[in-house]
Amino acid sequence: MDLLAQMHALGHEQVLFAHDPGCGYFGIIAIHDTTLGPALGGTRFWQYASTEDAITDALRLARGMTYKSAVMGINLGGGKSVILGDNKRPDREALFRAHGRFIETLGGRYITAEDIGTSPADMEYIKLETDHVAGLLGLSGDPSPVTAFGVYVGMKAAAQARWGSDRLEGKIVAVQGCGHVATHLCRHLHADGVQLIVTDIDAEKVRRVVDETGARSVAPEAIYDQAADIYAPCALGATVNDQTLPRLKVAIIAGAANNQLAEDRHGDLLEQRGILYAPDYVINGGGVINVYGELHRWPQERSKKKAGEIYDTLLRIFEIARRERIPTYRAADRLAEERISAVAGLDRVWMGGRR
Repeated sequence: MDLLAQMHALGHEQVLFAHDPGCGYFGIIAIHDTTLGPALGGTRFWQYASTEDAITDALRLARGMTYKSAVMGINLGGGKSVILGDNKRPDREALFRAHGRFIETLGGRYITAEDIGTSPADMEYIKLETDHVAGLLGLSGDPSPVTAFGVYVGMKAAAQARWGSDRLEGKIVAVQGCGHVATHLCRHLHADGVQLIVTDIDAEKVRRVVDETGARSVAPEAIYDQAADIYAPCALGATVNDQTLPRLKVAIIAGAANNQLAEDRHGDLLEQRGILYAPDYVINGGGVINVYGELHRWPQERSKKKAGEIYDTLLRIFEIARRERIPTYRAADRLAEERISAVAGLDRVWMGGRR
């Protein structure tokens, strides 16, 4: 892997590596862009197949965070950190304190929060070593409810654009993943009278969602073959790829996962097939809104209200895509890049000796 070439291609400012052999910690932090503010991005704890896979994941996720904050209209940049290893290990304090010390060396350029494989309790360990952490117990905590609400209203916006009505009653939604965000999403959809098809590699998580919502469960690999109205990827990324795309029998893709397209060209292929794609970093923006709300001490209802704006943001993106005849992911990128460029172009003003 040519890391410098990757950084140049995606526009990253900084990529850092840290190792603490005492506790088996190996972490990577990718900072994409800090034009709008400090780089925010969760810490993902995952058993990657290779270091190259971990680096690629961090780079893509950090870029997505930049665009997510820009489109959401909040003043944060984009970053991401990954810890390589088994996220089921019980001895977590030393590991996450080592990660906190690594974050502290950046002096506030990067703020972390929870992500796949981590929890608010893990963030408390990080907090022992740095103040540059959010998603803490007793504050915003678990961002899943706000993230799920944003995905829910985003799904309704996609329905409005595709079918001329945002009513989801009677629709069939295939949900990939039954984690925290997906579970909250399924509750919203079940309350709306949606027929749910669910899957996850964790059978116990599937059972809980099925018991609560009456969903029909299928094997993980079978989710791509279901005849449904909407496919909601809510697990890991890159599930829209050369192997899965021909199998999808849906009109809309709208879910909580990051980096749903394996490559940009898959967004072009969705457009050619007439499948409406709700860009991932827009529809799942409730998480970053939740963290931003914590940093600024917003009440939870304000964060939820802000996440509700995802509905109008997506309608705007769908309209740009329709008017300019471009795929929706390109329309979303254009909206984000316009805001970043506008702020980057602002002149600094004299502040009595400070710039």
